[in-house]
Amino acid sequence: MQQQYLSGLNTTAEEKEQGFVTMHHNLEKLHRLHALATSVIIKGSEIVIAYAFVMLTQAGSLIPELKSMFEKLESLSWNDKPLQQYRYYVMGQVCVDKPYRGQGVFQMLYDKHKELMQPHYDFLVTEIATRNTRRIRAHEKVGFELLHRFSDEKEEWDIVVWDWS
Repeated sequence: MQQQYLSGLNTTAEEKEQGFVTMHHNLEKLHRLHALATSVIIKGSEIVIAYAFVMLTQAGSLIPELKSMFEKLESLSWNDKPLQQYRYYVMGQVCVDKPYRGQGVFQMLYDKHKELMQPHYDFLVTEIATRNTRRIRAHEKVGFELLHRFSDEKEEWDIVVWDWS
């Protein structure tokens, strides 16, 4: 699924309508992530139809492509308190296969995250390319709020928070 919905592989119109993922995680990266924390997947029959990768703050040192995101998070505050003073983790990537979109699967992924992680964390943080309007709307529906907007050499990004307190 990740390769099917990777940014740049579909038309601009398709990406605008259906959303996209921005980073390819090979099997080695996924093993590194899963060694830190288990991600959430949803299977239909025998195939994965949706996933949501957990990235603990330690992932910033394991996956060089993520270092700048984690450094950015270290400089931010939520409710006038530095993020570093909270217990939080990052949603590394979330994807629902096209035939299952619009059926509540995205919400199910996040509901499971909250069930599993709320006892250990104050909130969940993720970043979304601002041109990924479908993804932004889906996160707003779940309850995410804008924390920070910034641009890098490739994209403009929204960092959003789902605060469980």
